[in-house]
Amino acid sequence: MGNGPRTRVYDVVIVGGGHNALVAAAYLARAGRTVVVLERLDHVGGAAVSERPWEGVDARLSRYSYLVSLLPARIVADLGLDIRLLRRRYSSYTPDPADPSRGILVDTRDAAATTASFARAGDGAEAARFKALGDRVAPMAGAVFPSMTEPLGTRTAMRARLGDDALWDDVVEQPLGAMLRRALDTDIARGIALTDGLIGTFSRSDDPGLRQNRCFLYHVIGGGTGDWDVPVGGMGQVTDELARAARAAGAELRTGADVISISPDGVVEVGGAQPETVHGRLVLSAVGPALLQRLLPDTSSGGAEATPVPEGAQLKVNMLLRRLPRLKDAHVSPEAAFAGTFHINETMSQLDQAYTTAVGGGIPDPLPAEVYCHSLTDPSILGAELRASGTQTLTLFGLQVPHRLVAGQDPDAARAALLAAAQRSLDSVLAEPIADCVYEAPDGTPCIEARTTGDLEASLGMIGGDIFHGELSWPWASDDENLATPAQRWGVATAHPAVLLCGAGARRAGGVSGLGGHNAAMAALEMLPI
Repeated sequence: MGNGPRTRVYDVVIVGGGHNALVAAAYLARAGRTVVVLERLDHVGGAAVSERPWEGVDARLSRYSYLVSLLPARIVADLGLDIRLLRRRYSSYTPDPADPSRGILVDTRDAAATTASFARAGDGAEAARFKALGDRVAPMAGAVFPSMTEPLGTRTAMRARLGDDALWDDVVEQPLGAMLRRALDTDIARGIALTDGLIGTFSRSDDPGLRQNRCFLYHVIGGGTGDWDVPVGGMGQVTDELARAARAAGAELRTGADVISISPDGVVEVGGAQPETVHGRLVLSAVGPALLQRLLPDTSSGGAEATPVPEGAQLKVNMLLRRLPRLKDAHVSPEAAFAGTFHINETMSQLDQAYTTAVGGGIPDPLPAEVYCHSLTDPSILGAELRASGTQTLTLFGLQVPHRLVAGQDPDAARAALLAAAQRSLDSVLAEPIADCVYEAPDGTPCIEARTTGDLEASLGMIGGDIFHGELSWPWASDDENLATPAQRWGVATAHPAVLLCGAGARRAGGVSGLGGHNAAMAALEMLPI
């Protein structure tokens, strides 16, 4: 026998081992197809993982993605997943940047308390306007979310399905800022609503490209309600269940398998110490479209359109605290404020100014950010001793920090600068510095870590640190779009018929949703009849 690469043949080869890859593998293997997942890292899950960032500290944190909204109950039921999601009582708390001794606490179980907090922040009537905006937008969830696991509908069909032309125009046709200014009177309430359009998206309220609108839509339709829930056990529990379901169905999950090239006809080359050639009747790409293009043969001479280089726009900071910090607002307990989404320096004007600063190459100051405490809702991610001592986690997500701010910079210096900006912003609304509350590991180091877009690119292979693998698209087809093939109908087509998208870069994906994996699997099953 020769010493050349081995060759294996499967019905489907899935490149990348994130949660979408596991969803697709489970569906396909359950349907009797032979499936292999090839993951470069030593574990599956991609960004949907739980890890212990600090040696000797029994805290298993959702290191990257951290909340669940877009994962359909249908996928959970189809695959028999043991996943528990907990609803947070407090939707959000937002201290007034001009006077942090007052703030808005949105309590889903106490409308009177919510109204009182709006009144303390300056306008009690704004509570009714804020609720009315939520009620007005809610039908988008009922119309759009069920379609996410169906073949693509057209734009005209979705507009008719919604049945509200004025709402469609506000969310789909015009920059989001116009609707928010008409619906709400205060800068702070407008900012609370606008943040749903800026999570991981570099944009502004009046961006004519409507990036903020598309992000907003995805954030308000999840589960048909728009709620963002806490996964019990952390995001790693979601991945563990998906991996279990895929293996139980017969899928092969291979880690340490670094794919170096993909051919349009399904030949996948794996490098490393033991090179291998894997052939699939179909290849599903769970990596971003930009990375997929690098793995495919150079088609520049053939006139193929280049995939735009993606740009993420977020900072993730994980912290472990000895206790929650004291607030300047005496009317709200830290346990209530941090149980939901704690908005920091996120008025509409601050968000738009931060965008302008970042466009000019500067780090926004103050840095818009939001934090929440997973362990208040789900203490199971902490060991018994940490729970007994009152230790809590804190997750900070910084906005308006595009990859251009760290690209080409010294990674450590860029990370330190962004972390310092995040700490300054958080400290501005606290009654004590956050550093005074941070837990220390046995070696004396503070339990705090920052993950920039550069870190995501280096560790997870997400080009530009873009958690969406490129700009989000509307979850429907244009009226004149060609939907002749299964891949086109399910929104997972590439320029090559045997290569399908299977990750966040698919037409309908983003967040820990499984949508890219589900829809790629449905297309593949149509293409590979038994």
